[in-house]
Amino acid sequence: MSDVLDDFREEDGPEGVDEAPDLVYGSVDEFVREYLRHMYTRPVGPGNARYRWAAAWWRYPEAVARIEGLWRAWEHLRHDPATGSSTWWAEHADHHMMILLSPDGPFARSKDTCEPGEPLPYTEPPAGWFPDVRAAS
Repeated sequence: MSDVLDDFREEDGPEGVDEAPDLVYGSVDEFVREYLRHMYTRPVGPGNARYRWAAAWWRYPEAVARIEGLWRAWEHLRHDPATGSSTWWAEHADHHMMILLSPDGPFARSKDTCEPGEPLPYTEPPAGWFPDVRAAS
């Protein structure tokens, strides 16, 4: 009986620990720059606009925390071919983005604009703020 259990343990890798899958995006900034702002397009602007977004999203601690959560959830859920994408959109992206984009959200005073269908505005953060975590592995 122990021989069978040993076979299972060997397949799990060293000491039964599976390696974490590779990340697609190495930082929350890369996730925003390359994915989120292109996939979640909304017309944004100041005044009476329905949605707000700040190109310098990284200046807002609440936004960084929420978007970091979106990135990590996306990296995890992309491995579920059945419902991962739908789960990410419904339970993560739609929830957090509606708060971030709302007129009383963290970007309420932002004057950045974009037209329908355009990527959300983006300004590169200062060098070193969001290092590529893949390089640390």
